[in-house]
This record gives sequence, C-alpha cells and structure tokens, in this order.
Amino acid sequence: MKTFVTHHHIISSLGFDTNTNFEHIKNKISGIEQSVRESGESCYTSLVDKEKLDVAFSKIGNIETFTTLEKMMILSVSHILAQSKLNISNKTGLIVATTKGNIDVLSSKNKFNKSPERAYLSELGEQIQNFFGFENKPIILSNACVSGVLAIAIAKRLIQSKQYDDVIVVGGDLVTEFILSGFHSFQAISAKPCKPFSKNRDGITIGEAVGSVLVSNQLSSNAVEILGTASCNDANHISGPSRTGEGLFLSVNAALKESGINVDKIDFISAHGTATLYNDEMEAIAFDRLNMNKIPLHSLKGYYGHTLGAAGLIESIIGIKSLQENTLVSSLGYDQLGVSKNINIIKNTKIKELNVFLKTASGFGGCNTAVLFKKR
Repeated sequence: MKTFVTHHHIISSLGFDTNTNFEHIKNKISGIEQSVRESGESCYTSLVDKEKLDVAFSKIGNIETFTTLEKMMILSVSHILAQSKLNISNKTGLIVATTKGNIDVLSSKNKFNKSPERAYLSELGEQIQNFFGFENKPIILSNACVSGVLAIAIAKRLIQSKQYDDVIVVGGDLVTEFILSGFHSFQAISAKPCKPFSKNRDGITIGEAVGSVLVSNQLSSNAVEILGTASCNDANHISGPSRTGEGLFLSVNAALKESGINVDKIDFISAHGTATLYNDEMEAIAFDRLNMNKIPLHSLKGYYGHTLGAAGLIESIIGIKSLQENTLVSSLGYDQLGVSKNINIIKNTKIKELNVFLKTASGFGGCNTAVLFKKR
C-alpha cells in the first residue's frame, strides 16, 4: 500500500505557514537572531513570535488555557484539518513528536508551574487529542532529534498495517533555559549562528518550531509519496555519534532497499547538519560510504537552528516544497568544507527538475533515521 504526505504546515521564526517559510529560505533569510538567556548571557537562537502566536491562537481557543507549545501544536494541526477537510474518525491517528515537550512549565517563572504534571509528554498529547476530539489515544514519540522524521516513518507503517487510513503528525520543541544549559554543558553551543559542514563551525544554534503533516493512503493533488523509511541505532555513545557513520549508513541503505530505487535517482539530500564537529563529520563519512558524494546536499540549521523534535519534520516539509517548486535551496552558513570527505554542499539556490529526495536525521543515544520522498 502506498502512503503519501498530502498536507503540511510550519510555525517558526520564519513565519506561520509553509509557503512563507520556504520563500524566506529560498532568499537565504535566516530566523536566527541574538537573544538573552534567563541567566543574562547573550546567545543566538531562533524564536517564534509569541505575540503573533497568541493573536493567531485566540481565533480558535483560549490563550490562557494552553502552554506555548500546546498553542503552537494545536494551531498547526488546525491548519492541516482546514486544508485537508479531514473528518476525524476511528481510522485517524495522531502522533506527537517532541524531545522535551512542556519542559518550560517547571520554571518558577512559568504560569503553569503549579501544575508540574503538565510537563508529562502524555499530557501534551491529551491536550491536542481533547481539543480536536481525536477518537484514538495519541502516540507520543520522543527519540531525541530524529523524533520528527521518525514520526513520518511510523505513520507510514501504521497506515500500511491498516490500523489507520490517515495519521496527523505534529512535532515541536521550544527554546528553554533547560535546553540551552544542557547543550552549554556539552560545550556545544556556537558563539555565532551555526555553520553546518563548514571548516569554521563551532557548534549548534538552538531554535524552536512546530511542524505538522497529514500522512494518508489517499493520493491528492501535490501529494508526495513516502518511498522508503528506516531507523537504526549505532549504540556508540549517549551523546557522541559513531565515528564510522554506521547507524546512518545502515538506515539509508535499508530505506533505499525498501524504496526499490538506486542512489543515482536521488536529486538531493536534506541532511541533519547540526554544525558540531562530530555530527557533521559522521554524516560526511556515511554519505561517502554510500557513494553519495556528488548528490547535492544541504542542512537547514542555518535558517532554523536545531529545533530538536521538530527538526526532521519541518526539514522534511521544506524538502517536499523543494520537490514541488523544483528548487534546490542553499546550506546557509557554509563557506569552506570542514569535513574529511568531499560532499556536494549546495551553496546557492538553484532551479532544477527534482523528483526524489532523502531526508536524514541523527540524535543522542545513537539514533538515526532516513526517509525517501518522491514527487507524484
């Protein structure tokens, strides 16, 4: 059974819909700006406009009742339902992908801090379920930074197993002091906007975003087929990726096998590209082992920063728009090759006939996921 991504939506620092996000990326406009942490330190982040969020959300719900992440997710899903005119039934699934969910409610400065149970990931799912009246209990997917794209892969499997006809996937995370301090403790935060795959890279930039897609067994206009998916764990280290790229190598190979297509049919790669020394090097080694050196490749972290559980989802959506618009978008922040293998970084936006792209993601704990998409 074939499965398709039929509708999609993004809320980020670049805008509150997919088209606005894509137009900014086509024009090399980044959503990363200098900000100030709770500690008073200066840093670079990619933040959603909370005033704009409240104005938009007030049209569908009470802004005082929901956390920031809940408002972002509910608003994004509402756009998917409006676009698709989907009638929620017992054959409709909901997957919520996130790494930390409502972790911000544990802060003493948060108005929900007297309800710490709101930080449970299950509570986040229930808020979305109850708002829209989903009949089935939501699936909560929290597998580090592959969560968003892995959710698409799982939605595909649920449909192919005939458990559901349609699955709404929503993924997101916020920039919080908890997350910033965590990455700071790894000495992984860049002093400037991140530079994926660059010789001058010095770490990640943290961002926040939410993305939503509708995965369905029904083909519609502008739908993109999910050809092949796979996820493998390299079991190397709690935070460090395999030095040989083994998990990513195995994931891409398995996705290719399921899809039935050859490497030479892939028009571009949307890589994870966090701009840390080890991640970018690992990816370059894996792509070299896969004989993908000549395939055009980008990372979108220079536009969004690393949006954790949202990253693989919103980057998949931008990849889908690239297919639909026949446009290769550049890898912002790249200047000089900073990895040991010769990979084909996209330096400038190009118009080119596109049909298939590969989305990859890697995360803490050794998780790696690959998904192949094809234009219909």
